[in-house]
Amino acid sequence: MAGENNKALYWMGVGVSVAAVGAALAFGSGPGEEQETRASSKSPLTVDKVDLNRYMGTWYEISRYPNPFEGDCAGDTMAHYSLQPDGRIEIVNSCRTRKGKTKSVRGTARVVDPTTNAKLKIEYDWPHAGDYWVLILNSFYEYAVVGEPSRKFLWILSRTPALDKGTYHGILQQLEELGYDASRLKMTYQSQRAQHAQNSEFAELARAGKPKAAAAAAG
Repeated sequence: MAGENNKALYWMGVGVSVAAVGAALAFGSGPGEEQETRASSKSPLTVDKVDLNRYMGTWYEISRYPNPFEGDCAGDTMAHYSLQPDGRIEIVNSCRTRKGKTKSVRGTARVVDPTTNAKLKIEYDWPHAGDYWVLILNSFYEYAVVGEPSRKFLWILSRTPALDKGTYHGILQQLEELGYDASRLKMTYQSQRAQHAQNSEFAELARAGKPKAAAAAAG
């Protein structure tokens, strides 16, 4: 497990491993306050099942809780996942920095809850590992929400560089029901460069004769 001194190693979908802080209830607190405090002290629930093959491919960051390890990312933040023969997942996270350069980091993930495939451990610098929990995932694998046990980190991801307002606000409502403060989310800027990357991936998959994967890349 990584401590706070290693947090610069982790990025998108990987929370620095920190112990969940239990909330002590003060005498005289009202029922509503007590219920809210207890809800916020519990680890979030994940989705019931993740089809890893469908989950692979490119995801665009729509918004996130502010974090120190994406501090120099100005936009075009995305992640690409690919399933390896040994069952591990190769990860490439990238973004455009404030200086206009592309920053990327590679890592590997392994499933730690094979019943659901919704909980993974990601390593960017062995032996330091972070948690990756899939909290929300629509049935068409068009968008996902990723967090970790402490609720300190949160990401909203999409197969496309943008989500329509109705879908996004629906996700925010679900997050509130899961005990998250949606007002903390910071929107991620996705430029035409991100759209070009999506179109390039679609074209590459189509040329490779993978129509289903190409359709997923096209959104």
